[in-house]
Amino acid sequence: MERRRLRVAMVAGEPSGDHLAAGLIEALRARRPATTFVGVGGPKMAAAGCEILFDMERIGVIGLDGLLGKLPGIVAIRRRLLARFTAAPPDLFVGVDAPDFNLGLEGKLKRTGVTCVHYVSPTVWAWRGYRIRKIRRCINHMLTLFPFEADYYRRHRVPVTCVGHPMADQISEPNRAAARRRLNLGDGLLIALLPGSRRSEIARLGGVLIDAARRILEQHPGAEFVLPFANQAAAECFNTIAGRHDHGASGGLPVHTLDAPSDPPARDWRTPARLALEACDVAILASGTAALEAALLRRPHIVVYKLAAVSYWLMRRLRHVDHYSMPNQLLPAPMVPELIQDRATAANIAEQTGRLLGDARRTADLERHFADLHRALRRGADARAADTVLQLAGAR
Repeated sequence: MERRRLRVAMVAGEPSGDHLAAGLIEALRARRPATTFVGVGGPKMAAAGCEILFDMERIGVIGLDGLLGKLPGIVAIRRRLLARFTAAPPDLFVGVDAPDFNLGLEGKLKRTGVTCVHYVSPTVWAWRGYRIRKIRRCINHMLTLFPFEADYYRRHRVPVTCVGHPMADQISEPNRAAARRRLNLGDGLLIALLPGSRRSEIARLGGVLIDAARRILEQHPGAEFVLPFANQAAAECFNTIAGRHDHGASGGLPVHTLDAPSDPPARDWRTPARLALEACDVAILASGTAALEAALLRRPHIVVYKLAAVSYWLMRRLRHVDHYSMPNQLLPAPMVPELIQDRATAANIAEQTGRLLGDARRTADLERHFADLHRALRRGADARAADTVLQLAGAR
């Protein structure tokens, strides 16, 4: 008996979601080749075979940064998606992260009878805990990346499956020498700078990282830096900031910039950021997916982050945890330095970098704990997520 063709709608709002969605698409296609995909995403999803209705850049914001300017367009996109998926209902809707956009859409679609899966837990366990009621109301099933998140949802009576993290599956034993050869870099001291993938992140951190790199270079005259860009827009934004420092692109520092490919393969996980992290001695990075990536590559790193003042004030009032980076949530005890908001200064970054570089025992301890974390998260995430989605489609 021939199985019916599945239609899956998906929405991702940032590069990490684009990666995750592409992996899920490929795993679903391996099981049900005739499945079709449509929605909002980026180059990875498009390369995997998803029909992109709107580019994810049009809906991606962090906190209140840039929200007012984008809000009318975001509302219009969500309205158009709702109309399309109501008129021609997909078998399933998968919202990949982007909870502020996806949960509202999922709630409306669920009420029309569409099965809604949310992939990547909102940080409801960390702040704005009241959102759990909305999540329970809006979705049929949650797919989490981390075991402690699944435990949280079970306590709150939300159907959930922990699939592990695809990055843990993709990353094998890190090889710093091989990564440096691929990047045509020598064996000297190398610091990776990752200011984030969004313009708002780069605008707040770009100048700070340039000034921090200058201080590090004064302390370690032979140091070099590697700066990967998630996309062309990120490169242009950073270079504009560097130009304001009167030294042109990269601030006149010994920086090796790595551009993202214009047409990346769907499952090429050896991105410029991945290679930069694998090659470096220490990374200085924006809080987010890059922190977990650095941990899985067993690289000592420092997390820095700045938000708009109002966004930070709200987060401080509504948060339930003391640490911002995911590795510090997953390790037995917080071990990754975090410099948030007013503490994210060039002087503090340089000081923390010097401490990591000067303490071999500490870095060896970090690497050992990061290796344990890697093993715990390697679960075959794409396959687990695809199997869960197909079970839900069959139940429907």
